Amino acid sequence: MLTFEQKTAIIESFPELTKKDVSLKRVNYHFEGSLYDKKTVVYHLHPNGNGFVFVGDLKKYEADNKGMVNIREATEEELHEMIADSIGILSEEEQFEEEVVEEQVWKNNEGQELKLIHEDTLWNVYHAHNLEESYESFGEAEEYLLSEGFELASK
Repeated sequence: MLTFEQKTAIIESFPELTKKDVSLKRVNYHFEGSLYDKKTVVYHLHPNGNGFVFVGDLKKYEADNKGMVNIREATEEELHEMIADSIGILSEEEQFEEEVVEEQVWKNNEGQELKLIHEDTLWNVYHAHNLEESYESFGEAEEYLLSEGFELASK
C-alpha cells in the first residue's frame, strides 16, 4: 500500500489539481477546469492512506453509486491512471447522439392516430393522452407501429 505521502506526490504531479483541506486531516483535490459542477477528483484522502477517486461510470472500474473508487490499495500506476481518467471525464463534453425527431404522428387506414414521443431515454407511444407502449429505441417503436398497420403521417 502506498503511503499518504506517496499518494500525495502522485496526485500533485497533476498541475491541474488544486488541494483543498477538509476535516479530520483529510484533503480533497479539485479540477477547477471541469466542464461540469463536479470538480472533486480525489475525495477525502486521509493520512491512513484511505481515499477515493472519481471515475464516473467508466466500465473498467468498480465504482460506487457516486462514481468513486477506493484507493487504499491502489498501486502507483493504478492511481495515476484513475486520476488521468477522472480529469479526462471532467474535461470532455458529453457526446449525445442527436435525435432530430422528438415527436411524430402515426396514422392507420382507419384514421386512428398514435403519437410517438421521445421522453428522457424512452420512446413512448400514446393514443390521445394514454400511454400505450414504451420502447428503449426508436427502431423498436417504429417496428411496433408498422406491425400494427400505422404509417408516419405527413406534416
